[in-house]
Amino acid sequence: MKMIKNISLLLVLFSTISFGQAQFSELSSMPGAFSRMGFGARGMAMGNALSAVTTGDLTSYYNPALSIFQQGASLTTSISILSLDRSLSFAGFTKRFGEPVGGPDDKFVPSAGISAGVISAGVSNIDQRDEEGMQLGSLSTSENQFFFAVANHFSRRLALGIAFKLYYYKLLDNLTSTSLGIDIGAVYIVNNDCTLSLVITDLLSKYKWDTTNYYSSGGQITEDKFPILKKIGIAYKFFDSKLVAAAEFESSNGSTSILRFGAEYNLIENFTLRAGLDRWTLNNADTPARPSFGFGYKYKLSSFFAGINYAYIIEPYAAWNAHIIGININF
Repeated sequence: MKMIKNISLLLVLFSTISFGQAQFSELSSMPGAFSRMGFGARGMAMGNALSAVTTGDLTSYYNPALSIFQQGASLTTSISILSLDRSLSFAGFTKRFGEPVGGPDDKFVPSAGISAGVISAGVSNIDQRDEEGMQLGSLSTSENQFFFAVANHFSRRLALGIAFKLYYYKLLDNLTSTSLGIDIGAVYIVNNDCTLSLVITDLLSKYKWDTTNYYSSGGQITEDKFPILKKIGIAYKFFDSKLVAAAEFESSNGSTSILRFGAEYNLIENFTLRAGLDRWTLNNADTPARPSFGFGYKYKLSSFFAGINYAYIIEPYAAWNAHIIGININF
């Protein structure tokens, strides 16, 4: 029985690593890989370079300080079509309280914002076999992040925010782990067209595993710490805000240095084209970047807007590329 448990655990761990490997190579061996894939169709279409973008539908996933720039309230959901029996879905809500945030030359009016959401990922159809190779059934994993953020506009130029994240990982039926993490972020308004950002993510985040219930006397307690990511970003609006371009640099205590780029262009009223480049790894030339493309369309219904977003992400290590489909409601 212990041999069967060993084989089952190895199969599940291998499949879980494969989830991260399809999107990243250098950080795939570190916990929480699913939470670094991005959030929703808009962000992933723009290469996940949204930490300084203050227009459109916003979420604290990219920067806890962004919610005060949300126009009204935004409700967003997305699902993914992925290879390797993986699943990935998103849901989020962002709302600003107070007057809209203007440029640095506008009259300062204090405002605040909140943002909450969930990311759910998993791998299914993991083949379970005993030590003789006989099939016993199938296994699955489930990994989730729940987050809540608050932000405040402290001056005409500076906004700060903090996010609290709860991770829940079900590796096997009787083997789970829960963790609390913290993100902090800032947005600085240079002028009416340019913004800068600074974000630090996953402070305190870690998985703690106790396998004594699984292996009895052969089990042990271990801790797997998440990589701490530090990001600086810039966003600029061109042509009366019809074009928004963004860039981001990220470093981590996992010895990674990454660039991201993204842009969206309002081609016609309520229709936007998007493109991005994620995970251009500066310290590993053998790691390919991840190009992405997408679009967004909004339609006014009574007193609110309903929209659909789509993203196509090239995954160099997967059997086929990823499709992200999302729905937004603004009210």
